[in-house]
Amino acid sequence: MRKVIPLLIAFTATALAQQPPYDVFPAAEAPYYRVRYEASTTPGELIFPVNYTVWVPPGVKELRGVIVHQHGCGEGSCKSGLTGAFDLHWQALAKKHECALLAPSYEQPEKADCQMWCDPRNGSDAAFQKGLADLGAKSGHPEMAKVPWALWGHSGGGHWAGGMTLLHPERVACTWLRSGVPLLKEDPKRSGIHPHVLSDAALKVPVMCNPGTKEGVALKEGRFAGVWPANEAFFGTMREKGALIGVAVDPLTAHECGNQRYLAILWLDACLSARLPKKGGEPLKAISKSEGWIAPLYTGGGEIVEPVPEAQFKGASEKAIWLPSDSIAKAWVQYVRDTSVLDTTPPPAPTHVQVKGNELSWEAEADLESGLAGFIIERDGQFLANVPEQAKNPFGRPIFQNLQYSDTPTQPLLPMRFTDGKAEAGKTYQYRVIAVNTAGLKSR
Repeated sequence: MRKVIPLLIAFTATALAQQPPYDVFPAAEAPYYRVRYEASTTPGELIFPVNYTVWVPPGVKELRGVIVHQHGCGEGSCKSGLTGAFDLHWQALAKKHECALLAPSYEQPEKADCQMWCDPRNGSDAAFQKGLADLGAKSGHPEMAKVPWALWGHSGGGHWAGGMTLLHPERVACTWLRSGVPLLKEDPKRSGIHPHVLSDAALKVPVMCNPGTKEGVALKEGRFAGVWPANEAFFGTMREKGALIGVAVDPLTAHECGNQRYLAILWLDACLSARLPKKGGEPLKAISKSEGWIAPLYTGGGEIVEPVPEAQFKGASEKAIWLPSDSIAKAWVQYVRDTSVLDTTPPPAPTHVQVKGNELSWEAEADLESGLAGFIIERDGQFLANVPEQAKNPFGRPIFQNLQYSDTPTQPLLPMRFTDGKAEAGKTYQYRVIAVNTAGLKSR
């Protein structure tokens, strides 16, 4: 076993205490599917057991891609991956692009070497691709094994997602790296991490580095102080060689994910819109550097220079960040200032409201821009209750499903259900359910 690398461990004592055992997870009934593989003793293969859970948008005829939500290192973060595919906000992104949403959960013991899975060359690449094939067969979507990937990774998951991008650039539509990046041969050595070779093909994949300001940017000491130097070196090497790469420093956080999803999902949406082919089997569409928007690297503490189209940028573009569109450029400015990415569109209205006795149930999809904060229940045109009574999220905006350290829902999953304890027997009532997104906007 190699030495554990502290900057990769993505959990706190509190977060770990809230985690269920590895064998406690939401049931995988259609449109959810799950496979589990035991640890291998064969050299070069994955030494940890792993679960892969996937959500397939109901009604989709043929998948166009797979969005992967990859947790970080440490036992707590690994367990948090068990609910990743059940996240309503990430499902909204997957549904829009006819993609599956896949969340791995590696069963890594607390003191084991994270590199044995977060470096995909240690067996997790092969296990992941086997999982795609087996889940494709289970779900009736064999194309799952061949369609492109959009990769999101936190901490050690960022190492994994970045490593997969460097190994398989022809399969990767875009990659978001939260607090973790792979090591390139050109970059300064990092203890216990083996470098990757950078290819011309990898330079064509849109990438976003997303460290917290307390990970070596504004706060230069402490457990995660090495995150920013690693990000800075990775970004510098990639950008100097012409990569489509940006940096969005979270101004509020350390290693926790905070409000990053409100920029990450929009950024992935823009990249998927630009890159996914209309028909399965066709190669990913290329993005030209000239199509992007450029801004000086911003790490906080000064004036933010507004991004401009590539042709209008006057500075050294090889040291500037790259963004895929005008709308993302505006959202980036809002995010790096205070993470308050604006939203002016209301969420979708709830559907299939049913009443059995005094219990209401309903269905709802999350708002792509701002997710779901909760629901308002009205009875006979008057306010009755909020569901949940108080939305929670210790790491960012309050959200309906609550959030763990690694940006996944807490267990048990909160149902869309309400019991009217004040309903009187024999009376008829009219109920309405209104969705509220995390920007405070209400649905019909």
